[in-house]
Amino acid sequence: MTSMQEIQRLVLIGAGATALLDAWLLVLRRAGVPGLDFAHLGRWAGHLLHGRFRHAAIARSAPVAGERAWGWLAHYAIGIAFAAALVAIEGWAWVRQPTLMPAVVFGLLTTLAPLAILQPAMGAGFAASRTPTPMKNRLRSLANHTVFGLGLYLSAAIAAMPWH
Repeated sequence: MTSMQEIQRLVLIGAGATALLDAWLLVLRRAGVPGLDFAHLGRWAGHLLHGRFRHAAIARSAPVAGERAWGWLAHYAIGIAFAAALVAIEGWAWVRQPTLMPAVVFGLLTTLAPLAILQPAMGAGFAASRTPTPMKNRLRSLANHTVFGLGLYLSAAIAAMPWH
């Protein structure tokens, strides 16, 4: 049985890891590296709620009211869900005494989500195969999710600190 404090830690771990990823994406964007427009994620999620999973090109699909806000909400909800999946695999003992390797390996595994689910559903093809630079996009996803995995560890380590 999990306590409210454990659930709060789980949310902090997922949100913290996602925030670190966002900081990384901001650095990349300022260096001229394009990334996912979260409005497109919100557009995809909005259409998903109405039963449409796949798009030829999400940017050309009909806009959804509040799509940018929905995209950011989905982005953080996914980060928290990934943190929950890591805890389901590693157990609550990992939350109390986190170690780096499981978090980074799990972060790398989460790369499968954009490559096998989100990119095909948004029209970019499996593993970004329908984009102008598929290998660059795959490597960028791998790097981003490695940063997310590092964020899982750092957030868990901060959450495990005694705060008396």
